Amino acid sequence: MNTFLETLAADNAAETGSSLTASVAIQVRAAILQGSYAPGTKLRLDDLRREYGVSLSPLREALTRLAAEGLVQITDQRGYRVAPVSAENLVEVTKLRTQLEIMALTESLARGDDRWEDSLVAAYHRLSRLEREGTRGEAWEKAHRAFHLTLFAACGMPLLLRFCGTLHDLSDRYRRLFLVRHAPDANVPREHQAIFEAAMARDAQRAADILSRHLERTGRNVMAILNEAAAADTEAAAD
Repeated sequence: MNTFLETLAADNAAETGSSLTASVAIQVRAAILQGSYAPGTKLRLDDLRREYGVSLSPLREALTRLAAEGLVQITDQRGYRVAPVSAENLVEVTKLRTQLEIMALTESLARGDDRWEDSLVAAYHRLSRLEREGTRGEAWEKAHRAFHLTLFAACGMPLLLRFCGTLHDLSDRYRRLFLVRHAPDANVPREHQAIFEAAMARDAQRAADILSRHLERTGRNVMAILNEAAAADTEAAAD
């Protein structure tokens, strides 16, 4: 758990140290999650090489790593493209995230020690302060990710933590599509507080129920946006 928490606090940078490939992967991942590279966009190696100041070798390795995470697709002739979004993929990501996060949360509440509790208190404090201030930029995104992943940090299952982190990122890409057209969900801060309080009370069933509703409602909100976009595309094609 110690290594995971240290890595989380450094926003995944500590795990990889000075690795150039890992540094590029972190930067491209952030750009994809922020929407700087839209779903389906072709990633031109020469442009990326100049943008990040690296050679082709670490750049290809970074993109291959992101392909394993589901954020990039490898196309014919060694090309790369940002993974597209779809209703089917959203359903899969939401279901898997809900199931695995509930498993990780249950184990974490059973195993978590005082240090884990201190870490959770600190993570929630940072997130709740930003939510009270109405801050919803990258500072909130980092605090939000840290809070969710710290909930699971004591589960004692490194592979499960890795899967939860990947699914969180995939889900967040969809959530940010919702935020492009809508204001943030007003229920979210209250749900974060309820999850935190249930976790601190070691009430695994209540924490799992709130977390499940939290994730599933977000999925429904994003699905509505995808359906609206699909309907608009159909109408435009008919014209």
